[in-house]
Order: sequence, then C-alpha cells, then structure tokens
Amino acid sequence: MTPHDPDILCIGSVLWDVIGRCADPMLQGNDKPGRITRVPGGVALNIAMTLAGLGMRPALLSVVGRDAEGAELAQECRRLGLDTSHLTFADDLPTDRYMAIEAPGGLVAAIADAHSLEAAGARILSPLIAGPLGSADRPYTGLIALDGNLTEALLTEMAAHPAFAMADLRIAPASPGKATRLNPFLGAGRGTLYVNLEEACLLCAEPFTSAAQAAAALVARGASRALVTHGGNTCCDACAAQTVTQTPPAVTVTRITGAGDTFMAAHIAAERAGHDRPEALRRALDAAATYVSGDVSP
Repeated sequence: MTPHDPDILCIGSVLWDVIGRCADPMLQGNDKPGRITRVPGGVALNIAMTLAGLGMRPALLSVVGRDAEGAELAQECRRLGLDTSHLTFADDLPTDRYMAIEAPGGLVAAIADAHSLEAAGARILSPLIAGPLGSADRPYTGLIALDGNLTEALLTEMAAHPAFAMADLRIAPASPGKATRLNPFLGAGRGTLYVNLEEACLLCAEPFTSAAQAAAALVARGASRALVTHGGNTCCDACAAQTVTQTPPAVTVTRITGAGDTFMAAHIAAERAGHDRPEALRRALDAAATYVSGDVSP
C-alpha cells in the first residue's frame, strides 16, 4: 500500500441529499416556512466524508450518472478528499437523490430515490471482484463500510463471495425499510452490524425495548458483532466475548439525517486509531451528539 492508497472502501449510496427543515413541529399535510438545502449525501458518502474529516483515506464504490448532477457530485467528493477513481459513471442511469423533511422531534418523512444504485448492481463491485482492489483469488484484506441500499440479491452474493472473505466488514442497513436486507450477513456470521433499535427489531422480528437486549439477540442470530443505538438512550456494542453499554451525551437535536452514518464513521476511525471498545463507543456517541446538535443554517 502506498501513502495514496485508500485505507477503507465505502460501498453503497452516493447521491444528492435534498433536506427541508422547519423550526416548528409539523403534522401530515402541513405547509410551513423553513430552509431547503442540497448537499452531498447517501450512507456510503456520509460515512466517507466523516472518515476523511477524521484523517482517513476513503475510496467510494458506487454509481453516479454521466450527467451534470453526477459530474458535480463527483467533483465535490474529490474536493472533500475522497478517492473517486473506482466510482462507476453510468451512461444509462441518472444520479440518485434523497429527499427528507425534518422538524423538532425528528424526521417527518423521507424518500430515497436510489434506483440507479440498485440497477447498477454488481458493476460497482468490479474493482473488488476483478481487480485492481481484489479478486476471488486475492481477497481484499482491509476495511469496508457497506450500506444496505444495494439489492438483497447482491448483498446475499457479497456475504458469501470469496473476494470479501478477508475484509473487515462494517455494515449499516441504510434505513429501517431495508434492515432485513442484512439477513445474509447474519446467516454467514460476517461483519459488524451498525443498526438502531427499530432496525434490530425488524432484523430479529422481535419487539426489543433496549439496545443491549437487541444487540445480544443479533449476536445470538449469527452476527459476529452488533452495535445498536437508541436515540438518546443507552446504546450497546456486543459480541460473543464482551458487551459494552454507554449513554449518549444529552443535547438539543437540530438535525437527524446522517446521524447514524456519523456514529458509524467515528466508531470505525476510533478503532482504526487503536482505541479499545469502550473508548471507541464513547467517541462515536460524542461525534453523533455533536452532529445532531450542530448548526443547520445554509
């Protein structure tokens, strides 16, 4: 590895986030003033941006359209210090988008238009399956941050593919609606899962009431390790050998979108820096708390 090689691969959604935020509570059908921003987003990209800010060298494996939005997004990624040399540019697909509305108390509604990522399928994995990053005969041995915006069929293939057998897989579902897509990794006993309590309940089809309960159940179902968050409540990092629980700092929440991605990235960076599990969890919770309480002015 040269000083310019990536030290983590971020696989999944790379898109534009369109976020509307209102300072007042909102109900279905409300039409209220607020602020609308467009920023680079998507789970894989959010993780990569945070990792770059923490001194790591992430590379993106995803797809953008060969359109104006895709060119602008790729340029912005490079400006942020991300390696786009393995990014797929598709002539036949538009650049993906995510739209959300947030108000005090959390997310009001969101729509993820990640159909291009799903349609691109295994094309985005070519650098890992057929070189230059790895292959079935020469598996990639580094860190991979993977999100559940890929199709269930592709995730199932990845859970068993020899090209990924030696990687340190860190996996997030992307949203509760896609949580069950991670079941293949439970069955294969592969990877560290980063989920919230709702996603853990969906994965296990059980109504858990605490992160510790959910993390233990995920490990029992085959996860090699599970980190479960629960908003401002106690979260848990569990594996067969050790369980760690901590409570996040109490903060005023001003934004939600990207909080879980920030937590995951900060945790990966902390462990990469050599911190033990309790300290890595503390740093991840502090980073997420700082993020959700941050300035949201355009």
